[in-house]
Amino acid sequence: MDKQQLLELKKTAVKIRRHIIDAVYHAGSGHPGGSLSCTDILTALYFKHMNVNIKNPQDANRDRFVLSKGHCAPALYSTLAVKGFFPTEELVNLRKIDSFLQGHPSLKDVPGVDMSTGSLGQGISASVGMALAGKLDKKDYRVYTIIGDGECQEGQVWEALMAGAHYKLDNLTAFLDHNGLQIDGKITDVMSPESLPEKFKAFNWNVIEIDGNDLEAIDKAIETAKATKGKPTMVVANTIKGKGVSFMEDQYGWHGKAPSKEERDNAIAELDQAMELLGGE
Repeated sequence: MDKQQLLELKKTAVKIRRHIIDAVYHAGSGHPGGSLSCTDILTALYFKHMNVNIKNPQDANRDRFVLSKGHCAPALYSTLAVKGFFPTEELVNLRKIDSFLQGHPSLKDVPGVDMSTGSLGQGISASVGMALAGKLDKKDYRVYTIIGDGECQEGQVWEALMAGAHYKLDNLTAFLDHNGLQIDGKITDVMSPESLPEKFKAFNWNVIEIDGNDLEAIDKAIETAKATKGKPTMVVANTIKGKGVSFMEDQYGWHGKAPSKEERDNAIAELDQAMELLGGE
């Protein structure tokens, strides 16, 4: 990835973060913290690596993406809108009763969404099924998913990981959004699933550990995953909950809370400043 590509990805990530904040503010509810922590992963996937077609979202040969931590829909919706699947103006209708942008992703309603998610643990299972289908159908598409570290307290996650390794699904890349926090506090205090990297290795996945808010590191991890044969890849992305908004960073209280008008304005001002430093609009 050259410097110009990296710069454009950084600008895109800031745009997506702006929309996340604005969408959750207008909704009056939602999940900004985890949405902001996984933004860089979504940016790298949708704006550099994934084969998707905004004019034909159901293209049979497209790459698939599943947001297993479905409560972070503001991040996925904002990414899809900036990509061009639907107008960004729709994002302020997040969670409104007559909007297609409900609190969790719906594949029947939102262009570009490949799986309805929200019940934790089920997204990674669906991803394994999609990847297995690709192998059986002899298709070249790849499947990507993001799971939460708190989500790894769910037993279904580990059943899915076991199946992914058993069927040698090297067309599957999962990202662990490892921000260390969930709605009630630190994951290690609530119900510790650690050491997650060691457990993933024990389940026979190819494991890569990175700074999950570093776009260059994400890019390299995806390339490594593509080149890995015979097993699926888990990218342990060490992230910061609330990344990009100083007063939200590493604060579990922002797991599921909308900002006030003042907080929204302060967050947008920080992101505008970040964009200015990148030389963007």
